[in-house]
Amino acid sequence: MKIRQFVLLGGLVLASAQAFAFHCPMDMKKIDEAMGKNPKLSAEQMAEVKKLRAEGETLHKAGKHQESVDTLGKAMKMLNVQ
Repeated sequence: MKIRQFVLLGGLVLASAQAFAFHCPMDMKKIDEAMGKNPKLSAEQMAEVKKLRAEGETLHKAGKHQESVDTLGKAMKMLNVQ
């Protein structure tokens, strides 16, 4: 019985990691689209959004999906993107 629970738990962990992995590219796309609409941000704010976007992509590629989602979320907040 314990083996079944372990296998189930392992499957859930793997599934949640995959969910975050697929979430990152969608967030990056939303940021790119919002930046393409010339948002009303100062040059400093726009530089910060670009920095956060790039950092989020780097984290995604490194497999750090929760950190990527969090970082991209900061950029999305600055752009008022849901």
